[in-house]
Amino acid sequence: MAANNRRMSGKKGAQVGSGGQRRKGLEGRGPTPPAEMRKKHKANRIANAKAKQAARRPAPRGRGGKGTSEMVVGRNPVVEALREGVPASTLYVQQFIDNDERVREALQLAAERGGINLMEAPRPELDRMTNGLNHQGLVLQVPPYEYAHPEDLVAAAFDEGEDPLIVALDGVTDPRNLGAVVRSVSAFGGHGVVVPERRAAGMTAGAWKTSAGTAARTPVARATNLTRALEAYKKAGVVVVGLAADGEAEVGELEALEGPVVIVVGSEGKGLSRLVGETCDYRVRIPMPGGAESLNAGVAAGVVLYEAARRRS
Repeated sequence: MAANNRRMSGKKGAQVGSGGQRRKGLEGRGPTPPAEMRKKHKANRIANAKAKQAARRPAPRGRGGKGTSEMVVGRNPVVEALREGVPASTLYVQQFIDNDERVREALQLAAERGGINLMEAPRPELDRMTNGLNHQGLVLQVPPYEYAHPEDLVAAAFDEGEDPLIVALDGVTDPRNLGAVVRSVSAFGGHGVVVPERRAAGMTAGAWKTSAGTAARTPVARATNLTRALEAYKKAGVVVVGLAADGEAEVGELEALEGPVVIVVGSEGKGLSRLVGETCDYRVRIPMPGGAESLNAGVAAGVVLYEAARRRS
């Protein structure tokens, strides 16, 4: 009975083993986390708000920036764009479309290429997307072009142990001329094309088609200010040669084409702008015995690029 009274007594403390719980409770909890990681702390709320803002912020662009997305509209243009390898993200097909040869070819080309989403949409939706253009039930979405930075073209050439051969376009507004220049640069071993950011042709679907696929391997850089970009090239040891009808020398006489050079081509109507012309180290002309007043940008660039490639071979 006495033993039982001892068990029932009001003695403080645990009567049986605690399983180590009391000892664990006395152990330290480690270093205190920083304020921004502690819930209900002001710093934590600020950190969370910044994270949400960063998530909503658009992804950073390349050094040369991006163009704008574009819609190729109509059965023939869509098929031609797919044939020429124009980059595309989505092919929209009208619901209950009349399935002719062009529609079937567009679907087949998109499927063979891969990476192009096929979306079926009602006619009113396609009308809205194209602002009422005659889309004929086919719309191809072209993603924004990722431009290089002008400095990247020179750096890439020097990295390959080659003298830079670059074409810069001044006031050329026809995308087909840009595409033709890209094609010529690729054909004659050039390292890229530079275009101004404003009042100039960009890499649209039309430029891609005219380049005949060479735009996939020939970079196009975009300059915020073409004059400053040319001045930066000069500081890097690149000679700036401008094409002008009243140039002081003929293209065939210019030995500078054998080394690092950027060839500047102006618009067919106005030629080089004043500031760009003053920035050039040389202003040269293309002899034209046939009496033509001028050449378009694509042809003029091709002539000079051929001469540069001939001298370098």
